[in-house]
Parts: sequence; structure tokens; C-alpha cells
Amino acid sequence: MTNLVRIDKWLWAARFYKTRSLATSAVEGGRVHVNGVRVKPSYRLKINDEIRITRPAYKQDVIVIDLSEKRGPATEAQKLYQETEQSIVQREMNASQRKILNQSLPHSNKKPNKHERRKIRKMIGK
Repeated sequence: MTNLVRIDKWLWAARFYKTRSLATSAVEGGRVHVNGVRVKPSYRLKINDEIRITRPAYKQDVIVIDLSEKRGPATEAQKLYQETEQSIVQREMNASQRKILNQSLPHSNKKPNKHERRKIRKMIGK
């Protein structure tokens, strides 16, 4: 492998984002920090860099173990990084909280009909 890789390519290759353009916009938007510093998409990532990825539901801290510019299977992508223990605990706690909250919400077994969809759109302002 190479010794330096662009952060946007690495995030895409490690399967944190579905497309490279999504990875680039996340880095540009300040949702990705390397070693505690906001970086540009062209930042050259090195082994042992610590990356914090902020998503709407959670934050994920990973340490770069290997570098790759090519997107491969998920099993290979997981070998590129190691998630920190604190990040794993926090992510699992957030998931269990969301699961508990979702159980208390009412849900239907059928799709909304045309009239119900119009009501939903009116409520959310679309």
C-alpha cells in the first residue's frame, strides 16, 4: 500500500461513506476531524492518525491501521481501522437508547394512504 492517502479517498475506501463525493462534503462540512483538527479533503492521512467522524445519530472515533485508495469488500474495509473502546461503548449506548425510544412510539403495519400522506406532508411543511 501507499504511505499517504487523501482523507476523502480513505473514508470512502473504509466504507464510512457510500460515495467519495459524500466523504468529501463531510470533510468540507467539518464533520471529520483528524487528531482533533478540522482538515481539508486533500489532507494526507497517515497510519496511527485518529479520526473523529460526526454523524447525526452518533460520533465515531477510529484509529487508522492501514491505508487504501481502493474500495473493497466490507471485511477488507474493516481491516483499515480500529474503533476506540470509548467510541464503541458510546455508540452501543446510543443505539440502545434509540431502540427504547422507538418502542414507545406508535407505529403502523401498513403504508399511509394518499389522504394520510397529505396530512403528513402538511405537518412537516413540505
